[in-house]
Amino acid sequence: MGFFTYSIFILRPIKLQNTLELKFVVVLGTRPEIVKLAPIINKLNNKNSEIIFTGQHYDYNMSLQFINQLEIRRPNHSFKLSNQEPSLQMGEIIIKLSKILKKIQPDTVIVQGDTNTVLATSITSLKLGIPISHVESGLRSFDWRMPEEHNRIATDHLSEFLFAPTNVSKNNLISEKVHGKIFVTGNTVIDAIDKFANMSKSKSKIHPDFDFVLMTLHRSENVDNKQILSNIIRAVLNSQQEIIFPVHPRTVKMLKYFDLYKKLQQSKKIHLMSAIGYFEMLELMKRCSFIITDSGGIQEEATSPKILKKVVVVRKTTDRPEAVHQGFSVLTGLSYSQIISTIQKVAKNPGMPKRKSPYGNGNASVKIISSLKKLL
Repeated sequence: MGFFTYSIFILRPIKLQNTLELKFVVVLGTRPEIVKLAPIINKLNNKNSEIIFTGQHYDYNMSLQFINQLEIRRPNHSFKLSNQEPSLQMGEIIIKLSKILKKIQPDTVIVQGDTNTVLATSITSLKLGIPISHVESGLRSFDWRMPEEHNRIATDHLSEFLFAPTNVSKNNLISEKVHGKIFVTGNTVIDAIDKFANMSKSKSKIHPDFDFVLMTLHRSENVDNKQILSNIIRAVLNSQQEIIFPVHPRTVKMLKYFDLYKKLQQSKKIHLMSAIGYFEMLELMKRCSFIITDSGGIQEEATSPKILKKVVVVRKTTDRPEAVHQGFSVLTGLSYSQIISTIQKVAKNPGMPKRKSPYGNGNASVKIISSLKKLL
């Protein structure tokens, strides 16, 4: 047992078995975290857990709408952040979160993924001597341009309990010699799909009656770079595909800044939408012919038997290589010629392999909670 682990347990008060229930804190701040932590939260209760929402995704469409749709109980604590610049935002989360965690004194803090919320929470928990449980640990793109890469690497090395979705992720952690305990569990996003996919038809407010391709874009290394974003937009316009494009608020801002938004508005083939809810996104994924995206979560969701759609990944690298290796996804690269040729190729043959999802069977949340109850 390493020094860090030993220090935690000698500093924390001893709980007598069967006298006090374990106390979990789940911290989330963005839409993907809400989706992927929902299966865990729904297996916990008010007595043994508290939920903290940091407000990293601050508007209703990007966050609280998902909490309502996924029937998660309202957070016990919510922040309103005054800063969107990453370092200031993280500092603000640390200050506010520290005060709350000191009062709760949980047995562990559960975080998911690679957001600023995740890293800020991990730093706070570490300094308070609270074990960090990192859901979806071990993902690597090996692309240092991605802010998410910084966050997840740091969080993995701060965590006591690491829940890797696949053996690829586990091997990344082993090769980096992380000090925490590693468990392969599958990804909780498949749990969410299994529970909610059958409801999407009745709950969605969107029901397209034509053949279309679904597109999403939000990653900073894509949308904040004028040349890359121009390549993507030019390629989708010239592909002549009928595309439904729910546009992330950040992406809207940058499309307008680079004078690209009007080109999309003027196209008869591109159907722009504002940010949509979870059931609407599920229904679009189920109905589309294939997906164009830079999202990591969609690469996972599309492998579910209840979705099973080919994904064109508009990136140089991916942190979900399992999907690419097994034929569920295709990486494009970032030049105009690479993007349009990949879209055209997939449009001719969008068929999917008849394989199991590399991200599990929909029982990741059960494995995670069971492991924590045995460990703590």
